[in-house]
Amino acid sequence: MEIRQLRYFVAIADCGSFTKAAERVYVAQSALSHQLAQLEDELGVRLFSRSRRGVELTEAGQRFLPHAVSILRQVDEAVASARHRSEALTGKVVFGIPHSASNALALPLLREVHERHPGIELELTEELTGNLLRQLRAGQIQLAVLFDDGHLDGLSVTPVLSERLCLIEPATSRPAARAALSLKQALAEPLILPAQPHGVRPIIESAAAAAGLPPPQVYADISSISILRTTLLAGLGRTLLPVMPLQAEIAAGQLRATPVTEPPLERVLTLCASAHIPRSPACQAVAELAVGLMQRLARDGHWVGARVREG
Repeated sequence: MEIRQLRYFVAIADCGSFTKAAERVYVAQSALSHQLAQLEDELGVRLFSRSRRGVELTEAGQRFLPHAVSILRQVDEAVASARHRSEALTGKVVFGIPHSASNALALPLLREVHERHPGIELELTEELTGNLLRQLRAGQIQLAVLFDDGHLDGLSVTPVLSERLCLIEPATSRPAARAALSLKQALAEPLILPAQPHGVRPIIESAAAAAGLPPPQVYADISSISILRTTLLAGLGRTLLPVMPLQAEIAAGQLRATPVTEPPLERVLTLCASAHIPRSPACQAVAELAVGLMQRLARDGHWVGARVREG
């Protein structure tokens, strides 16, 4: 198996056409087809099937694609690392952010990287945490903000922030606001939560088990912040989340957030990378910048409801 064969395979998958893929990688279509045929012979499977719309990945091709992308990204990082001297950092870094943290981090991180390291191409991907975890372990992304739910084995983990979870509900759902409520009271409410194993769901269920309480009553599984926001504003339920993802609606008085105490319900945000794949200089620079930025956003009050993890 050759690197060029993987590049040709990924180009065909991206373009959906042998002709367009050949133009992208600057080879004759016959050479492209020959190299793909050799790759398929070596693997013993067909990677593409032809249709009226062009070529489509087979099931084997769909399974092979993320591995090919990961290998090519690591090859590019290895080349960049070998060539790196003291000049400005260059290269591509793919950074994963969960839906509930993107409101706080995405735009500041883009600005910070552009200002501090203009030669780095930062690709942000917003995904469910379970998907980010799989992509990080497969090498499809290099860095990700993940929540420490006790299942981050095999990763390099840097705890950065803690966020207290609140019961968030329509402001009109109760006649008066409450200063706080216990975990037992919060879990007794019918809740809208992300589906397992995403977001705060594992954290809430682990906290309930540790406190000897029954699991949460889940009214609906919603893993999208935008759909959750619409559902809450329509008065169709309540959820357990930090305030930052819904801060605009809380500040506008449309939603109400009540802290959970006895015991406090928190999630720990960590910056994670593979423990087995070396980081390129660009990746290391973005990691250091992201940690400092997240801490600064919390200390300055821009990441509402977050506190810096010390030590």
